[in-house]
Amino acid sequence: MEIRKLSSGAKWEDIVGYSRAVKAGNRIIIGGTTAVDENSRIVGKNDAYRQTKYVFQKIEKYLREFGASFENVIINRIYVTDISKWEEIGKAHAEFFGKIKPCCMMIEVKGFISPDMLVEIETEAVVNS
Repeated sequence: MEIRKLSSGAKWEDIVGYSRAVKAGNRIIIGGTTAVDENSRIVGKNDAYRQTKYVFQKIEKYLREFGASFENVIINRIYVTDISKWEEIGKAHAEFFGKIKPCCMMIEVKGFISPDMLVEIETEAVVNS
């Protein structure tokens, strides 16, 4: 089975020792992705909806790198620091997946590396080999 790894260039990947996304055979896993831009700045500070949208835009880019799209997504795991923002986060999810309807879960967590991060999303997709 062929395994391909993708880096986003984030400094944390080398510090911690992980890849942003991995394609193993027909399976694509995109690790926890946050609303951090290419300059290491948080996009959408204090705005869970905007952060969620930005994260899915990043995820879409990683999927395309592997020849996939949102249509191939089978599950999104959404981690949030404030579950009371579920409607904002859910609205952003529906804008990308409303017709696709993959499995999805939303879990409240204590926090992330930066207190300005409100959402972190992990995605799995399956493509034809």
